[in-house]
Amino acid sequence: MTDPNSTLRTVGSAAALLVAAAAAALVGVLLFVWFPGDLAELLGVVITVAVVGIAVKIASSALGSRFADYTVAEVAVEGPITRDGGGGRLPSSPTTPGADEVVEQIERADEDPNAEALLVKLNTPGGQIVPSEDIRLAAERFDGPTVGYATDTCASGGYAIAVGCDELWAREGSVVGSIGVIGSRPNVHELADRLGVSYEQFTAGEYKDAGLPLKEISPDERAYLQGIVDDYYDQFVEQVAEGRDMDEEAVRDTEARVFLGTEAHERGLVDGLGDREAVLERVGELTGTEATVREFTPQQGLAARLRGGAAATAYAFGAGIASAFPGEGAPEGIDVRFRR
Repeated sequence: MTDPNSTLRTVGSAAALLVAAAAAALVGVLLFVWFPGDLAELLGVVITVAVVGIAVKIASSALGSRFADYTVAEVAVEGPITRDGGGGRLPSSPTTPGADEVVEQIERADEDPNAEALLVKLNTPGGQIVPSEDIRLAAERFDGPTVGYATDTCASGGYAIAVGCDELWAREGSVVGSIGVIGSRPNVHELADRLGVSYEQFTAGEYKDAGLPLKEISPDERAYLQGIVDDYYDQFVEQVAEGRDMDEEAVRDTEARVFLGTEAHERGLVDGLGDREAVLERVGELTGTEATVREFTPQQGLAARLRGGAAATAYAFGAGIASAFPGEGAPEGIDVRFRR
């Protein structure tokens, strides 16, 4: 059955938008077509259309808040977590939001007076460490109940985001966990030797070129890089223990394994099991109102993302594929990829 109030809100919004468009069109015609001379008449139609578009956009935004029929903002984190939504220096997918865009969505939701709660949809195997941290901190800062919802996979960096939520829910078959860190590097020094390629690099500082793929890694360099991985891991364990109110030893006992939702629940890694309807019911309990959801999406348009992908492609071909080897998030000069 259709909600009469919702219908009235829709009709009111449409009517108000029509009035705003008509008023803007009239003002544009008066200012740019009738009063000025010939040059203005030539440009008047174009400028009028622009004025109408701007007015409609402003009115739509204002009326969206005034006549909003949602109480919950939903933000999705899907696919590998990176800063810009891509896999490094190669072009990013136009449909994959980066961490900065996800943070911007959460901040918009936090500023929206209609969004009483935040639902973070998680379907990610993890990714870069600092971008994951940024999303977790944004979720923590949201002023209201925050519920994470694991669909297929909530692992590693995805789980790091989840611990920033007040509660985490999952399906019985969801894959949850992988509380660990990976440091990896390509090793091509033997291939270079066979090809007669020698490595020469001038550095200042003993470990400046630690991890570069064209030279064999020394025991000291290996210990140095492993130390970075261990430090990242200790930070991860502390964050999970604090966010989930767990003992650090219990977190370490997971040994970076993944668990199905049922075992993750038994271990205290998630708060509840259920489908989307069950999650929304829980959100409604937390807010005291029926949960109606609006999905917040990146404000950047598809054309802008395609332009960015084209630029990344040009850069990759211009700099050479070898320039894409250094790991994202690694200090400059270290060709090691650190990720959760």
